Amino acid sequence: MLYTDPSTSVTIRFDKKNMFSFAALQAALAINDIEVKFSNGPRDGIVIYSVATAQAKRVYKEVSEADTKSIFIAGGPHPSARPEEALKYFDYVVLGEGERTLPELVAALVENRSVRTVRGIAFKAKGVVKVTERRPNIRLDDFPPFLKNLKSPIEISRGCPYGCKYCQTPRLFGRKMRHRSVDSISRYSQYLTDIRFISPNSFAYGSDGKHANYAKIKKLLECLEGKAYFGTFPSEVRPEFISDELLELVASKCANKSIHFGAQSGSDAILKEIERGHTRYDIEVALDRCFDHNLMPVVDFIFALPTETEEAQSDSLNLIDAIVSKGGKIRAHYFVPLPGTPYESAHPSKLTKEVNKKLGKLARHSKLTGSWTNQNS
Repeated sequence: MLYTDPSTSVTIRFDKKNMFSFAALQAALAINDIEVKFSNGPRDGIVIYSVATAQAKRVYKEVSEADTKSIFIAGGPHPSARPEEALKYFDYVVLGEGERTLPELVAALVENRSVRTVRGIAFKAKGVVKVTERRPNIRLDDFPPFLKNLKSPIEISRGCPYGCKYCQTPRLFGRKMRHRSVDSISRYSQYLTDIRFISPNSFAYGSDGKHANYAKIKKLLECLEGKAYFGTFPSEVRPEFISDELLELVASKCANKSIHFGAQSGSDAILKEIERGHTRYDIEVALDRCFDHNLMPVVDFIFALPTETEEAQSDSLNLIDAIVSKGGKIRAHYFVPLPGTPYESAHPSKLTKEVNKKLGKLARHSKLTGSWTNQNS
């Protein structure tokens, strides 16, 4: 597969589902004087893919069938967790964060230098998988979030101190939160008419991820002149961070009229099992506070979690009824075992007829979005 005389052409295989990642990677390459183009398929030269688990089979098929003189590079959560699998199809895997690693790897390939000194990659040498030294996590301020030709929400925080068993985030980015500075966010927000953010928990901005930093959030929102959407997709919040103080700030300083947060289950037993770090009571308090401040709650639930019983599913449905009856909305997800997580080898539980009936009805009445069934079955 390896094309030993690569063109200096560098291409990102575009997929709109990965647009946020591509915006950041394009910017990281650009500040290293590496120009990239986008394509809808493989082409000669160096071709870069970002791969989530749901895309892996399709991407592997495309790369294996490519009739091009290419060096294929994979990055993203799936190859980072399963580099040996990815290297059956790709020439190189960027492990974890790519902002520093990818430009170094591309430069080495273009200049025909050894890649062995590039930290944070995996590759094969004589059929044996080699993994280079781990690279330290980046400082977000060192990299622009996007270039003007491919804008995206601004990533304000990375990493998560919680260890939810289904989630790749702390395994990919670490359990210590890092934050982009207010000055950096303000500077790049000038290029956006619709200012949105990327964060595992936007209400943890500027903090250790366990306790809200009201002063830092206030400073951020005050510099954005009411144009920001804060605490909405793709920067949802955790329920125990939803306080009257922060909701008053959002209501007065932001453009959004809703708050998106993850409940994941209405069962305390399941919340404890998945190591979510909050209780059903925290969810109920957060809901009441949102309604009190006229901010509509949009709440995530995951169905078919591995140990989810009929009773646990019923607990979730009861909580969903309470949310919807007061004017809230639901985003449903079907459990998918993701590589690199404690649930990697787990199997979804069976959904009751009541779940399918009730969630289907809510979807038909525009009270619910997403999917609560196995899309691969």
